[in-house]
Amino acid sequence: MEHRRVVVTGLGLICGVGKTAPEVWEGLMAGRSGMAEIKAFDLTGHPVRFAAEVKDFDPLLFVEKKESRKMGRFIHFALAAAAEAMAHSGLKITEENHDQVGVHIGSGIGGFDVIEREHSNLLSGGPRKVSPFFIPGSIINLAAGHVSIKYGARGPNEATATACTTSAHSIGDAFRIIQRGDADAMIAGGTEASITPLGVAGFAAMRALSTRNDDPEHASRPFDKDRDGFVVGEGAGILILEELESAKARGAKILAEVLGYGLSADAFHMTGMAPEGEGCYRSMQHALKVAGISPDQIDYVNAHATSTPLGDALESKAIENVFGQRAIDGKLLVSSTKSMTGHLLGGAGGLEAGITILAMQHQIAPPTMNIVELDPQCRLNYVPNKPLPAKIDYALSNSFGFGGTNGSLVFKRWTE
Repeated sequence: MEHRRVVVTGLGLICGVGKTAPEVWEGLMAGRSGMAEIKAFDLTGHPVRFAAEVKDFDPLLFVEKKESRKMGRFIHFALAAAAEAMAHSGLKITEENHDQVGVHIGSGIGGFDVIEREHSNLLSGGPRKVSPFFIPGSIINLAAGHVSIKYGARGPNEATATACTTSAHSIGDAFRIIQRGDADAMIAGGTEASITPLGVAGFAAMRALSTRNDDPEHASRPFDKDRDGFVVGEGAGILILEELESAKARGAKILAEVLGYGLSADAFHMTGMAPEGEGCYRSMQHALKVAGISPDQIDYVNAHATSTPLGDALESKAIENVFGQRAIDGKLLVSSTKSMTGHLLGGAGGLEAGITILAMQHQIAPPTMNIVELDPQCRLNYVPNKPLPAKIDYALSNSFGFGGTNGSLVFKRWTE
């Protein structure tokens, strides 16, 4: 059976660097950091006091006040990014097509803010103080649920929860749904809002986070020899995927084609990566095989690289092993935009897929900021500290998560 071709016709991005895709891109080009001292909660006793929060976010731009109170912040972000993506794509859901439009939006954790609030209510006031909206406000699939309700999308409705690979899997699985004919269009990506007392304290307790409280802006420094952990970010990244012929039939502006989707498991450790980045290697190889292209055709890789000492070096090694001498010679461009956005966890892959598409559109590789001195184990061209105009016809975006779950997406620049 011949697979149907799948294209991207809209994108919506929100993170600490900006609240729309153009704002995010402008911020990345300026090398702007989204990181600052946390404003969301009292920092007393917290060893890590900064994150990449979305600033001045107003959910009432996207949902009515009464309804907004029934939703965790991660749902607000999904609605905001979906609104931008839908407007950008011009896709209209009607009586004629609503059964053929689906939603696939995941989250790593879901409504952490709601869980913490309602647990506090339980402890202070007993069971009767727990809100009837606790469960629907916090469970992961309600982001996809609310987006489908808002737009009347009655096709497949799913939610992935694969830690930091969530959005890459959501987009990849949505790509497969369209390929095999189970939908003609999908609203796909991920969302996360885990900058909460428990969320930040939990990652800090694992010693996963940077502790540069005196210099948050430069704390996320992928591939740098002095990197000391990631910075928690929040937000969402949503793409509109469509079957090529139906997108053309409605006159959609096509942004990119989804060519490949690879996934793998490390089967090694609950939080650590397999030796040599072997699971990452297989994920990228799988994506290239599905795309039907050779490693030499990839011009740019948006790396997962979170700024952890072990993870960045292993991903670098995996990229070397896939792309060979061309990568070592610096001809393959690799960057980690988490150096500015922080790590959106379940939202990271959606945000970074959108950034990868923008890089192809603008023919500019976004930089990895805060590289002062490279880790000797990291020996690729990471587009250090300033954007680089470049030919980017094919690009790959990586996402890797706790539990050893890996996902890679391959996109092709649209030129027809």
